[in-house]
Amino acid sequence: MSKSVPRKNPEQYLLPEVVSKVKNLELVARFIVEGFLVGLHKSPFHGFSVEFSEHRQYMPGDNIKDIDWKVYGRTDRYYIKQYEEETNLKANILLDISGSMGYSSHSVTKLSYATFLAAAFSYLLLKQRDAVGLALFSDRIHRYLPPKSTQSYIKYLLSELKKAEPQTNKTIVSQALHEMAEKIKRPGLVILLTEFLYEDREKIIDGLRHFRYYNHEVIVFNILDPKDLSFEFQDEATFVDMETGEELKTQPHLLQQDYRAAIEKFYDELKADCHNMQVDFHTVLTTEPFDKAMLRYMLKRRRLY
Repeated sequence: MSKSVPRKNPEQYLLPEVVSKVKNLELVARFIVEGFLVGLHKSPFHGFSVEFSEHRQYMPGDNIKDIDWKVYGRTDRYYIKQYEEETNLKANILLDISGSMGYSSHSVTKLSYATFLAAAFSYLLLKQRDAVGLALFSDRIHRYLPPKSTQSYIKYLLSELKKAEPQTNKTIVSQALHEMAEKIKRPGLVILLTEFLYEDREKIIDGLRHFRYYNHEVIVFNILDPKDLSFEFQDEATFVDMETGEELKTQPHLLQQDYRAAIEKFYDELKADCHNMQVDFHTVLTTEPFDKAMLRYMLKRRRLY
């Protein structure tokens, strides 16, 4: 950890501006997960930190001898020990590394935020003894590590995440989704970290539907900078497309109202489409603590069992 970063309460490491000062990605992943679990312990969702680490909830047919009575004493719920050889889930994390993910109006880019989140999900999945894989994509799949559940796999996943840099390729999310869906036909969980700003909604939905065709559970985190939604730019400005280099000079305040209306309509329709095919869709801003996305993942995973 960087010497310039002061010691903080674990929950402080859920804040993007704090995490961004930590240079070691493995520490980032651990800080986010531990901060999240500390928060769960204090919240109405208490029990997740037990259920999803080394135990699973008791199911009819399980051997009563495997019940952990100490956990029952703390939670008043029945859990059995989760043995190391058990793998509950195969998950694939899909991380968008296209050029526009490099944008930021503050200290954390969309790609940095998504990378931190991908690292935390990887760490937590392996902690849960699940199998996790990773794909980096823009207009195509640049790198793919297939799911594995061994604890040592984290170093390979984090190594790839450290190399993630915004590409010059134009974002074609749907194209990469189709390519990935054909790679992973065995049903599992797909965690998509991207932004939906530059592509036709019907093409996006068609790509997500490809995963549902193979019975994958899908959770989408739409990673946005606050100004992607607010368009709060002052005075005359020149906007440069981070993928094509195209420039547009304009006065933002003249466009702001129409922009906000258009972006709100786009996301409302996209979210409704996702809901209709049972895909979880969540917009997360790069200024928000990481526990919001982590909790959405935990709730999704809980529904799978």
